[in-house]
Amino acid sequence: MTVLRSHVEEELASQPDCWARAADAASGYADVLPAAGERVAVIGCGTSLHVAAAYAAAREEAGAGLTDAFPASEARLDRGYDVILALSRSGTTTEVIDSLSGAPAGARRLTITADERAPLGAHTNDQIVLDYADEHAVVQTRFATTSLALLVTSLGIDIGLAVKQARDLLGEEVDNSLVDRPHYVFLGRGWTVGVAAEAALKVREAAAAWSETYPAMEYRHGPLSAATDRSVVWFIGEPPAGLITDISISGATIVADTLEPLADLVRAQRIAVATARARGLDPDRPRYLSRSVVLEPGQH
Repeated sequence: MTVLRSHVEEELASQPDCWARAADAASGYADVLPAAGERVAVIGCGTSLHVAAAYAAAREEAGAGLTDAFPASEARLDRGYDVILALSRSGTTTEVIDSLSGAPAGARRLTITADERAPLGAHTNDQIVLDYADEHAVVQTRFATTSLALLVTSLGIDIGLAVKQARDLLGEEVDNSLVDRPHYVFLGRGWTVGVAAEAALKVREAAAAWSETYPAMEYRHGPLSAATDRSVVWFIGEPPAGLITDISISGATIVADTLEPLADLVRAQRIAVATARARGLDPDRPRYLSRSVVLEPGQH
């Protein structure tokens, strides 16, 4: 029997083309994206929060200026920021709209969304619309990664190799040895901490699987004790010296190679979808989740 590809499978497969398009367009947004030296706060929820964290770390690593990432529901925007950047695929998420609408008047408000007509636009000075990366699936893949591709390219990070590696991966079979494991751990360093968090979220959302995420050097400080020979411990980016040896005593399967972070995220997304199918779940419709969280008055 032929199994039809889900929306999320179609959308994750289109990511390399979306990234290349975003990278080509990045220079055209130079006057809109935060300038070097500006103080920036980045807000989002769920997947968008992980993109915010990755961009914030990458921007500081690039020496472009102080950059903080916040969950929209916990944002502290009264710290003299020059730019508040809000990330929201739908542009309808209540916490993002509330946070941006209540931001200090002196800060420029910039949004990245997939829908220029969404309510978020009413609270925005400048808007970047990635409508070509919009999605049908509840589980986010290409909008988030395309946003990140645009943002890191604007910092001078070349994603050309990531595009090539992702295309190559998508032409290969999924590694079944990593599918439907009872325990996944994703580890990162620097800006890949946010990418690792997003990989873990995909496994939780699509497959309802136990997944964790940590800055790599934190893994020794307690979480390692939960690893077993049925765990997968997956490094996004280069592992710190000696950590693989310390993890190997648990018997866990360790994933650590030379893939670019965005390409490795595609591999994790595919494992998440394959695990969902192995568990009889619909990866397009995760349990208890909706495409956007829109709260009623009194809920926020």
